[in-house]
Amino acid sequence: MTDIGFIGLGNMGASLVRRLLKDHRLHVWDLNPSAVDALVVEGAVAANGPGGVGASGAELIITCLPTSEQVEEVVFGPNGLKNSLSAGALIADMTTGDPMATKDMSARLAEEDIDLIDAPVSGGVAGAEAGTIAIMVGAPADLFAKAKPSLETISPNVFHAGDIGAGHSMKLINNMISSCIRLATFEGLALATKAGIEPMRFAEILAKGSARGYIADTTLPTHIIPGRVEQGFGLALMHKDLTLATKLGQDMKAPLTTGNYAREVFRMALNELGEDVDISQIIRVFERAAEVDICEAQRAFDG
Repeated sequence: MTDIGFIGLGNMGASLVRRLLKDHRLHVWDLNPSAVDALVVEGAVAANGPGGVGASGAELIITCLPTSEQVEEVVFGPNGLKNSLSAGALIADMTTGDPMATKDMSARLAEEDIDLIDAPVSGGVAGAEAGTIAIMVGAPADLFAKAKPSLETISPNVFHAGDIGAGHSMKLINNMISSCIRLATFEGLALATKAGIEPMRFAEILAKGSARGYIADTTLPTHIIPGRVEQGFGLALMHKDLTLATKLGQDMKAPLTTGNYAREVFRMALNELGEDVDISQIIRVFERAAEVDICEAQRAFDG
């Protein structure tokens, strides 16, 4: 059994830790003590801050935080990983982060003989719990080979996206595409409801046609139509991801007309609904625009 350090125990981080606990000893830390306590009950070891995680002797340190700025703090801050890790240590950042910031942190750590790679995930908390989540790794080939066995404890779907930063770039592009599909599907659902089509029947038909996909197959029938059930991912976090994706497009001089549109719709939704709402609530923007209530319409069909 090898030791792994893990920093960031939110909805996703905690689910990833539970997968890793099957084959590893986990040294964990989070700003929220109750998140740490919950995993200690399940077999993890509580660490005293990021520095304590670094001093645990873990062969691999994983960070899973909301932003690259927070990764910067836990790595380079006063009680950060850099001050407690030994030469040859490996950090895998599973944050949905800024590729440019990741490259910068990796280069700075390399001066201390510490390696940092990016390994964000896609598939949601449900995918993490089921062990099917996709892990996209940005790393040189030798570091990918070093991290892969531990990452495969989480899921067999571990992909080498390219060098440092490629994993984060891939994740941002994935989330941009997913967001664009979400908006188009929700707009179509609002139109179908106003045209008198049963919402659940709309989802059923969509899932068997050329517009099928995760949003049609899972999001609509599970989270939206039954009552706007939370998906466990914040609307503000997706707006952050879209902002980073469109910034990447600017840096690469690649036009992103659809991606920029999606970012602005998410900004509009945050202004209307508030900064703390779940991503599922963006359907309300389309309901308001079309003057329909999708959940109420479904209840009417259900009798």
